Amino acid sequence: MAAISSVPPPVSTADAAQWLPWMRRALELAALGAGRTSPNPLVGAVVLDAAGTLVGEGYHACAGTPHAEVHALHQAGPRARGGTLIVTLEPCCHHGRTPPCADAVIAAGIARVVVAMADPNPQVAGGGIAQLRAAGLEVITGVADTEAQALNRAFVHRIQTGRPLGILKWAMSLDGRTALSNGASQWISGPPARAWVHQLRAHCDAVIVGGGTLRADDPLLTSRGQREPEPLRVVISRSLELPETAQLWDTSSAATLIAHGPEAPAEARARLAALAAAHPGVQTLELGACSATALLEALAARGCNQVLWECGPELAAAALREGCVQQVAAVIAPKLLGGTPARTPLGDLGFTALDQLPLWQASAPQQLGADLLWTLTQEAP
Repeated sequence: MAAISSVPPPVSTADAAQWLPWMRRALELAALGAGRTSPNPLVGAVVLDAAGTLVGEGYHACAGTPHAEVHALHQAGPRARGGTLIVTLEPCCHHGRTPPCADAVIAAGIARVVVAMADPNPQVAGGGIAQLRAAGLEVITGVADTEAQALNRAFVHRIQTGRPLGILKWAMSLDGRTALSNGASQWISGPPARAWVHQLRAHCDAVIVGGGTLRADDPLLTSRGQREPEPLRVVISRSLELPETAQLWDTSSAATLIAHGPEAPAEARARLAALAAAHPGVQTLELGACSATALLEALAARGCNQVLWECGPELAAAALREGCVQQVAAVIAPKLLGGTPARTPLGDLGFTALDQLPLWQASAPQQLGADLLWTLTQEAP
């Protein structure tokens, strides 16, 4: 990531208090775009006139549409002149699918810009702040920086690693089973937990399963209409032994991508090609290697900031081993399934001693009807 040498030091605590309520409003606005802005970040903005009165609000709603600053400035109109722009992310200074926001801010006659966090995108990386300062605007940075970083954790992760942020989700019984010994698994969790999963999918750009999950569960993998468009449904398979009838072949509600590695048998590739031809909209992708890392790099190139792993134990373990999971969401149902050969959430992670285990930060459990949700977030190294 490019050094951000032109960004001034964070604002003092005393100065931050003046702008903090407005920045928190801008953060609330930014969150309204969750799940729809990738590959762009979530951004919110408010405009105060010279007297400190709110005259404009905006947020980035969808990639390719005007950015938060432009919406807020448009709403403010001529009252923006001499006023203050409070924005959750440094205004951009490059031409993408939309013109540079820094140009719009200067043209609107804004006198002061309050920024929560600098943009880690190398195309910006302090350049927007430098342009504003060079034009004579006062620029204050670092107001609610921690909150802004948390809101855009997925975007920052993709910029820094070249992979989307990965969330691994599973539902299991109190004794750690994800299915009975005969494979029956619907439904371990209750309706409130399943509704929560639909919300989670709506905040992700892709939902990933393996071929085994497709064969065993025939999942739909949509948000049930909570997001438009629906997240990309991704199946990764080494063997390409996929059922000829599955809900994912119907792309009328959501797109489907079938990914595989170079080792996929020729006969299986031919079957996949025939299935894709029979179901317009189904996409296929050959990866350099059939691995979690290769898949996420390909999804990042497609503009995914955040993905959801809803896969079986072996693929889940591989994603963890390869560093493709930054958050775990485990729904625990008050049920006892039993059975020694019953399926568990994870395959072998390769550890031989407990001191090898990585550190995860656990949140307080959340009640979802009769079930509990535990969330683990990867701690910084």
